[in-house]
Amino acid sequence: MRTDAPSLLPIFRSRTQAVVLAEVLLRPDEEFTLTDLAHRAGAALSTVHAEIERLVTSEVFSHRTVGRSRLVRANTANPAVKPLTELVAMTFGPLSAVRDAFEVVPGVYRVVLFGSWAARYLGEDGPPPNDVDVLVVGNVKRKDVYAAADAAEKRVRRPVNPVVVSMKHFEDRDSPLLRQIDAAPSLTVIGA
Repeated sequence: MRTDAPSLLPIFRSRTQAVVLAEVLLRPDEEFTLTDLAHRAGAALSTVHAEIERLVTSEVFSHRTVGRSRLVRANTANPAVKPLTELVAMTFGPLSAVRDAFEVVPGVYRVVLFGSWAARYLGEDGPPPNDVDVLVVGNVKRKDVYAAADAAEKRVRRPVNPVVVSMKHFEDRDSPLLRQIDAAPSLTVIGA
């Protein structure tokens, strides 16, 4: 199946390729199974397998087999991996960086990416995003939310702007901001 180049940075073959790169390169000390990467990328295992083959062949990823599982990781010995990681972090990194940073915040019920970054990620054409907008739903301490936003911002090298709403406010949907988020492209990274 032929896919279009992603709007965030059309130098990548597909969004699946870019998400797989982001998941692995942004966690250089971790190993991933192909099944885990397929789940994270929301793609078929066969599609992820083909991408992994290309990335292992080009030595961007290294791999090893444990039992019946094939584990892949970033090949940090390849000098091209560091600049590629920086490029991937700035473009496709917000998905994993925001998820990683906010999943440890106590009281988080849901985290939603919205705004121009989410729109480009989901394929809507437009200018490159300057920042990442994050809706945080739950009973959270603002200092924890801002610390998580700072951690994500360091990884993606662009501003991460959190907006905090309570569960009641989120469920009532009486805010113009929530109606605007509902009407535009958004991406839930934590929660149902």
